[in-house]
Amino acid sequence: MTSQLALGLLLYGVSLLTMAGIYGVLAIGLNIQWGYTGLFNAGIAGFFAIGAYVSAILTAGDSPNFIGGFGWPFPLGLLAALVVAGAIGYLVGRLCIRLRSDYLAIATIGVAEIFRLILKNEIWATNGPRGISNIPRPFESMSQPWSQIAFLGVVALVVLIAYLLAERAGRSPWGRVMRSIRDNEAAAAAIGKNVTGFRLQGFVIGAALMGLGGALAGHFFKFIGPEATEPLMTTFLVWVMLIIGGSGNNKGALLGALAVWTLWSATELLTSQLPPEWAVRATFLRIFLIGLGLQIVLQRYSTGLLPEKLPKIDAAEFAPPPGRAQEKAPPAE
Repeated sequence: MTSQLALGLLLYGVSLLTMAGIYGVLAIGLNIQWGYTGLFNAGIAGFFAIGAYVSAILTAGDSPNFIGGFGWPFPLGLLAALVVAGAIGYLVGRLCIRLRSDYLAIATIGVAEIFRLILKNEIWATNGPRGISNIPRPFESMSQPWSQIAFLGVVALVVLIAYLLAERAGRSPWGRVMRSIRDNEAAAAAIGKNVTGFRLQGFVIGAALMGLGGALAGHFFKFIGPEATEPLMTTFLVWVMLIIGGSGNNKGALLGALAVWTLWSATELLTSQLPPEWAVRATFLRIFLIGLGLQIVLQRYSTGLLPEKLPKIDAAEFAPPPGRAQEKAPPAE
């Protein structure tokens, strides 16, 4: 009994960290859009769904219920999800990127719902409401708990790569331009920056990472269906994670993903002990607890648990060339 309890706790911990890592990828993608560029994307669920379905279709076995049988390996499925979500993000961005704040949010909500309804109703391609099952997961032939631990390693590697690339981009001149556009778009345009082009780049990169997170979730659950792409589980939670963790800070995005998913998972354990008549209210109670946690954090930490820290600028980068530094100023007349 003790060994079974220990195994159960281990599997629960591995599952919790795996989902926190997947949400971490989504939060980094949103941080590039909102934290770096100030783009209010409320359609995370749409890009999540695109990535999940693309990877599932390309890697799942042949089935009469949906397009499949391509037999692509897992890494290529992730890469395809990344590329397709980024490409669709480019098309959406070309249409919506000039909208501001709440107008962009409304537009992305509408686009995400269009994607979700297409995936739900195109039964010949996605099996409609029944979804796609038996999605292959790497290392699933291994025994328990090593199969889950190995997949957690894959997710951790993806999170590490996404984090390092996002950090490098944020500290580069590209990241400084993004923050300047976020803080003062008119000033950035006045010094010659292509505001629309940079905003579009941030939107595409964020959408690609959201598609990658969806692909990882599909392989983890070995299933993807319309109910898995509901805005509550993707858009709402990811925004809460980024706000609690700290917008503009990739470490904060990962911390927020871990903290909020741990709270969400813990509330599921608590609400499962409620009487049957309260079972239908459990979801609303969990949303209330998440919202309460958000309010408590923001009352104490208005900019999140890990606020944004602007990268230090190397003075040598703006120093004049050595030859010009030694030139003397002309004498005054």
